[in-house]
Amino acid sequence: MLKRKALSVDLCVIGGGMAGITAAIAAAREGAKVALVHERPVLGGNASSEIRMWICGARGENNRETGILEEILLENLYRNPTKNYYVWDTLLYDFVKREKNIELLLNTTCMDAKCEKGDYEDGRDTKITSISAYQLTTQSFVDITAKYFADCSGDSILAPLTGAEFRIGREAASEFGEDTDREKSDGMVMGMSCLIQGRQTDRKVDFIAPDFATKLTEEDVKNRPMNQYKTVENFWYLELGGNRDTIGDTEELRDELVPLALGAWDYIKNSGKCDADNWELEFLGFLPGKRESRRMMGEYIITQPDVTSGKIFEDTVAYGGWPLDDHFPAGYYHKGRPNTDFKTPSPYTLPYRALYSKNVENLFFAGRNISMTHTAMSSIRVMATCALLGQAVGTAAAVATKYGVTPHGVYKKHLSELQQRLMNADCFLPHFKREISELCKSTEIKGGCECLKNGEDRANIIYNTTDKGVAVKNKKALEYKLGKEEKINSLHIVFDSDLDRKTIPGDRIEKYHSMRCNVLLDSPVMHLPTTLCRNFKIELEKAGYIKTITVNDNLKRCRHIPLGESYDTIRLIPLSNWGESEETKVVSFDFN
Repeated sequence: MLKRKALSVDLCVIGGGMAGITAAIAAAREGAKVALVHERPVLGGNASSEIRMWICGARGENNRETGILEEILLENLYRNPTKNYYVWDTLLYDFVKREKNIELLLNTTCMDAKCEKGDYEDGRDTKITSISAYQLTTQSFVDITAKYFADCSGDSILAPLTGAEFRIGREAASEFGEDTDREKSDGMVMGMSCLIQGRQTDRKVDFIAPDFATKLTEEDVKNRPMNQYKTVENFWYLELGGNRDTIGDTEELRDELVPLALGAWDYIKNSGKCDADNWELEFLGFLPGKRESRRMMGEYIITQPDVTSGKIFEDTVAYGGWPLDDHFPAGYYHKGRPNTDFKTPSPYTLPYRALYSKNVENLFFAGRNISMTHTAMSSIRVMATCALLGQAVGTAAAVATKYGVTPHGVYKKHLSELQQRLMNADCFLPHFKREISELCKSTEIKGGCECLKNGEDRANIIYNTTDKGVAVKNKKALEYKLGKEEKINSLHIVFDSDLDRKTIPGDRIEKYHSMRCNVLLDSPVMHLPTTLCRNFKIELEKAGYIKTITVNDNLKRCRHIPLGESYDTIRLIPLSNWGESEETKVVSFDFN
C-alpha cells in the first residue's frame, strides 16, 4: 500500500510554469495558503532548463512586464550574468521556496479531482472539493483540499477531470468575426518543439549524427535558414504536431522531434553551409515545448478583434502586445514561411472574466489555456503575458479568500480592489492608475515634482509620456512634510529599472531576453541595469523621533511598504545606484 498524505489550503495551483509560479507567489504574498503542484523536477515549464523557450511579451517602448516577473528577471541579471540555465532553475526554485505560505510539490502529477454537482452561484453547476496527485520520487499520493483551484498546467488537466468547459482547435472566421480565411472550425492547433542549443569553442569539434536523425537537405531548410551565430536564432521552427493530438500524441511526436532536432544540428555541423567546425551541441530537449492544446471557457472569450482593436476592458487585470504569431499546423513540413506575424496594438488589455470558469464555481486558470479563441491565443500565449495572468489569478484568489466569495464574486463586488492590489504590486494595467490618497496629493513633495505621485509607475504611450520620474542627487532627500502627525498606511516607491534594458550589454536580442540560446565566445556577461537604485533609506519622523529603514543591494524596481503608523515627515534618500552615477532616478514616491 502506497502512502497518502493530505493537505488543506486556500488555493491549489496546478502547474509550475511562469503562470503557475506567479499565481502561487502572488496569492502567498497576499496571505493565502497555497499548494503548488508541478509534475517536473524543475520549475519554469517552457522556460525551464528542460525545454528552454524564451520568455517573450509585449513589444514596444516601456512595455516590459513588471510585477513578480520583473523581480525574477532583475535578480537573474544579478545572480546569473552568463545566462546559465541551471542557475536559472535554482532562481525560480528559490523564489517559490522563500514564500512561507507555499507548499511546493515537485515531481507531482495531478491525477484526479473530486467535484460536487449543484445549483451554484451565477449559473455554475460544479464545485471542486479536492484533487489527488501522485509524487513520483516518494511513491506517495497527495490529496489536496482547497477553496479555490488554479489550472496553470497549459494542457488544462482539470478540464477532463472536472467537466470544466473548454475548446480546442481553430474557430471559423464567422463565429467571432475574426479576420482569418477559415470558413469552418477545425481541430488544428500550433505544434510543439524540441529545441537545440549550440556552443562556440576554440577548437574543432566533430559531430556524428545517429542513424535515426532526420536527414535535411538545402530544400528542407530553404524557408527556415539556420544561423547559430545570430543571437535571434533559437530554432523555434523545429516544430511538429499541430495537425495531430498535442496531448495524446506527445510521446510519438517526441520520437519525431528529437530526430528532427538532431538532423538540424547535423546539417549545421556537416553540410558545409554553416561555418560550424568549432561548434558543439550544448543542449537538446527531450521534453517537447507545447504552444497550444485545450483552452478553458470563461465568463468572457477574448477574440482577435478584441486584441487588434485595442479594446479597453473595464475589468483589465493584465495586458499583451506580442504579434498575432500563428504557427501553421504542419510545423516544419509546412511549405512556405512557418508562421504569421501581424502587429497588434501594444499594450492591449486583457479582462479578468477570461480567467475563471463559466461552469465550475471555484476554478481559475492562467497561461496559454485561458478563455480565448485560437487566433487571439497566437498573441496572448507568450510567457511574459502568461506571468501577468498568473499574478492576476493569484491576487484574485487571495481577494476571494479574504471575502469568502467566488471568482465571479470578485468581479461583481471587489474588482477595483483587485486592480489596486495588482498595481500596488507593480503590475501595469493600461488605462488605469493607482489610487493616491487625498493627503498625499495635497502635500508638497520637496526635491521632486507632482509626477512622482500621479499613480503612473512608468512612462508609456498610454499616458502620452516618454519620460517619467525625477533624477535625485544621491544622499539628497525627497520629502513630504505633513504639518502634523497623520496615519500612513503604506509607502509606494518605484525606481528606474531601465525597462528597455538600454544600460545592459549586448544587442537588442540579448537585452530583451532573460536567457540566450547559442553561446558564442564573445557572448556578453550581463549585469543589473545601471539606472536601478542600489542603496537607499527611508526616514519616518514624528515629535523629533526618526525611524530609519535602510535597504542595501536593492534588486527590485518596486517597493510597496506597509506601515500603519502615524508620522509628520516622510523622506526617501537614494544613496547609490548600480551604475555608480551621482544621481538616481525615482519614478514614483507616494503614500496612502
